[in-house]
Amino acid sequence: MGPDPEILKSLTRAKMPFGKYKDRILSEIPVYYLEWMARKGFPKGKLGMQLETLLVIKSNGLEHLLR
Repeated sequence: MGPDPEILKSLTRAKMPFGKYKDRILSEIPVYYLEWMARKGFPKGKLGMQLETLLVIKSNGLEHLLR
């Protein structure tokens, strides 16, 4: 079973609603910022799940999944 295509699509379409990368597409957020957010605690709900998924993808060199 592979990754959910709908979640992957959402990472390339949804925008960050706050912070340093506000209004940037989630998949454009650099890994260092995602790591910082992980240390601080991801937000609750869908956004937190998306950011955590993005961190796993980027940390493991799986960015090809977003293309």
